[in-house]
Amino acid sequence: MVTVGLGNALVDVLSVLKSDELLEQLSLPRGSMQLVDNDLSLKIQAGIKDGEKHLVTGGSASNTISGLAAMGVPCHFIGKTGKDETGDFFQSDMEKHGVITHLVKSELPTGVCVSLVSPDSERTMATCLGAASTLTESDFDPSWFKGVDLCHIEGYLVQNTTMIETAMKMAKTAGAKISLDLASYNVVEENLEFLRRVVKEYVDIVFANEEEAKAFAQTDPESALDYIAEMCEIAVVKLGKKGSLVKKGGKSVRIEPLANVKAIDTTAAGDLFAAGFLYGLHKGYGMKRCGNIGSLVSGHIVQVIGSKMSEETWTEILSKA
Repeated sequence: MVTVGLGNALVDVLSVLKSDELLEQLSLPRGSMQLVDNDLSLKIQAGIKDGEKHLVTGGSASNTISGLAAMGVPCHFIGKTGKDETGDFFQSDMEKHGVITHLVKSELPTGVCVSLVSPDSERTMATCLGAASTLTESDFDPSWFKGVDLCHIEGYLVQNTTMIETAMKMAKTAGAKISLDLASYNVVEENLEFLRRVVKEYVDIVFANEEEAKAFAQTDPESALDYIAEMCEIAVVKLGKKGSLVKKGGKSVRIEPLANVKAIDTTAAGDLFAAGFLYGLHKGYGMKRCGNIGSLVSGHIVQVIGSKMSEETWTEILSKA
């Protein structure tokens, strides 16, 4: 199953906070993803300059695709970066992890996402999209979708509705299925009608966490699962420490979380759950096993800082998948 990811090509600056004081000072809603301008992004980075920081490739779809590639699935990624060292880092890091990149270059700087990890492992993200924000439908080459079985798209791209819908049409024309991660509750709230429409018209698999599902369906997680499943082939609602819910063909299954996990950073937990789940689909497994692999992968990623794990950890995951 060749998979192509479409998303914001970002480099993550991860910082573990000693308290939530910085979030309050800068009016960043805890647990949210906020789009910020370059000035605020620099202020945030100044606020963490003396703390522990980690630099990794990021972006929701990028994280999912990197995880899938680490599990041996042939993967491509479509995005847009600047002509700078940060963009070079993004490309080389993705390719190092086995991903074929289709990166359009912009005169703007490469996007940066500052991920602030609270003491209880909750993460708050402030994203300056930079070059990523200028990805448009005119950048797409139809050949990027040729031979692709699955196109995984992040909801954060919804700032350009024409672009995201064009990508879905191209993927469908090429015979690919589409999976969509709803990204963040505030993204869903601000683009509700558009997201509901494209899910009905194009999307085969929907990934949503508890808050996103509530925003999308205006109801509790179980009812939201039913609501979403009426629009697509497979609906997944992630419940964090409580596991997840999956529904396909009228049948629902509850997935337990990985046991004995000490979370230190929830960054990319949902993205890597999607990677594990899609790996299960690639192998032809049933919904229960797909969900269990999602829990396995997400349960490991929350035990490290950032969105990348060692080859040893991936080998351990694959031995249990």
